[in-house]
Amino acid sequence: MVQHKQCRLIGAPVQDGAGRPGCDMGPSAFRAAGIARAIAELGHAVEDLGNIAPALVRPALHGNSAIKGLPEVAGWTSALADATYAAFDSTEVFPVCLGGDHSLAAGSLTGLCRRVREWQKPFFVLWLDAHPDLHTLETTKSGNLHGVPMAYATGLPGFDGFFPPQAAFIDAANICMLGIRSVDPAERRVIERTGMTVHDMRAIDEHGIAPLLRAFLGRVAAAGGHLHVSLDVDFLDPGIAPGVGTTVPGGATLREAHLVMEMLHDSGLVGSVDLVELNPFLDERGRTAVLMVDLLASLLGRRVLDYPTRSYAQ
Repeated sequence: MVQHKQCRLIGAPVQDGAGRPGCDMGPSAFRAAGIARAIAELGHAVEDLGNIAPALVRPALHGNSAIKGLPEVAGWTSALADATYAAFDSTEVFPVCLGGDHSLAAGSLTGLCRRVREWQKPFFVLWLDAHPDLHTLETTKSGNLHGVPMAYATGLPGFDGFFPPQAAFIDAANICMLGIRSVDPAERRVIERTGMTVHDMRAIDEHGIAPLLRAFLGRVAAAGGHLHVSLDVDFLDPGIAPGVGTTVPGGATLREAHLVMEMLHDSGLVGSVDLVELNPFLDERGRTAVLMVDLLASLLGRRVLDYPTRSYAQ
């Protein structure tokens, strides 16, 4: 049974954290793919708050010369933290952040976590991504800041004076990363040190995706927590979702991805979502945008028997 929600769409057309242009068109592509209609057809209320603009941040020089777009990403982080906090003014509201590259999660995670902490609830994150995004400003070698949002949101050092100060940090013990298959040595050390739950694709191959997710959902339910889902296009195998600049072979299949969303819906625990790293310039006639909208619809209650006949290969 669908529990009707008040969905608020927040566009974040940021591409400054990615290694190639195009993610700034993501929010428009989601809208063109019918995201508002798909949500409304399930009986939920939909309010599109439009696209946010980045705050102005004074440029600051960092010792890591590889870093690109530091003041721009810091400005987006500040703006999105404020926008998600303001939009999430009731437990009846369901924020959906439309990206934009994954650097936007630095803002969405901290803004939403701040609000949830005010309600005295624990904040949990399901991170569906090929990458853990646990680099700090010091450890990133590519300099692309879509690789740092989880490090920033969990309070790793080195962001002071460059990114806005966080009102609330996320407890690493409340994070589950699913589908990981590209981890740098510096990120591996963070994972080992913090003890956050990370299930790579080998774990999914060996055990199946359902029991791994079920165990995490049990923890969220037992704690009475708020669950935020951050869904990166590259969680999916590039064979079914080509519209992303960070393709990593061997990702989740169509059915694995839908199963995750169906289980999340059945749990009744999810209270907010990021949809990130959609690059329409790299997509094939909108197939990735449509697939991401379909996955959100699964999370919001669309059943397998309700899906329209459609070929993603077209």
